[in-house]
Amino acid sequence: CMKAFRVSLFGHRRIDDKNIEEMLTRIIKELLASRQYIIFFLGRNGEFDELAARVIKRMQREYEDNNFEMVLVLPYKVKNIEYYANYYESVVIPDCVYGVHPKSAINIRNRWMIDNTDLIIAYVEHNNGGAYDALKYAKINKKYIIELQNNKTIG
Repeated sequence: CMKAFRVSLFGHRRIDDKNIEEMLTRIIKELLASRQYIIFFLGRNGEFDELAARVIKRMQREYEDNNFEMVLVLPYKVKNIEYYANYYESVVIPDCVYGVHPKSAINIRNRWMIDNTDLIIAYVEHNNGGAYDALKYAKINKKYIIELQNNKTIG
């Protein structure tokens, strides 16, 4: 039985670095070449999440054998879920966020993604915000991390 390699992507709402797309593309290509099957966990909370989804979508068009899938992990129910269900291979709302205040739900969703992942790809330039909190949590939990903002690997 093939075990999927799980990758979570986190980043700021706004992207200042124009090289992020190129770096992300290179890293994802390397992962696809080295792993049998990959599940990418993504949020949908800003420029980085949308960029990551576009890069992975482009790979799905470029590669004949799609040995990977893109899963949208939502912190709560959203109105246009059908749109997302068509764009991503699947949409997940973790049980742990049900009944939680929407403000806290994003952090709890992020922790769920980190707890259920093998590798984190992060774009975090500021010492605040949800992406920063997620990266801090991942480091505390000794996760394998690739940091795009300074091209550094931890873990």
